[in-house]
Amino acid sequence: MEFKKLAEERYSCRRFTDKKVDKELVNQIIETALKAPTAVNTQPFKIFVIDSCEAKENIRKVTNFTFGADTILLVGYKKDAGWTRTYDNRNFSDVDASIVATHIMLQIHDLGLATTWVGHFDVNLLKEIYPVMNDYEMIALFPIGYADTNSDGGKPSAYHFKKKSKEELVEVL
Repeated sequence: MEFKKLAEERYSCRRFTDKKVDKELVNQIIETALKAPTAVNTQPFKIFVIDSCEAKENIRKVTNFTFGADTILLVGYKKDAGWTRTYDNRNFSDVDASIVATHIMLQIHDLGLATTWVGHFDVNLLKEIYPVMNDYEMIALFPIGYADTNSDGGKPSAYHFKKKSKEELVEVL
């Protein structure tokens, strides 16, 4: 898909059909995420794949925003594993993980699937359930599936079309 078209067509999907996502598609999403650039190539991120029935039940304990998806990815980062800018000690691990997460989101759409970037989840409970996540700052949860376009949640919300003007967002110096 042409990138501009991809960027224009992608939207946050909040309702999925019951159709299962093939594991090969999930693998393609992960492979694309692994190609994402990170500062000084430090790769301070981790992708957690929610796969087992138990894991899916546990995720529903930490958020109500899985929207019926059977496939879910989570992205986190280790702050001390990323590059830090020396001028002001700004660590870029969160930026790196966000780039990875954006690659995930765009690849999902490019494969004909749908998702939304979920930030509303109980991180403390998540880490209690999964101690392997304790060293990570968790930034995003991606429910993945096929958009249920027969429901409002499977279509772009009104917020999707509400955009600030170019003049408000861009300043030429």
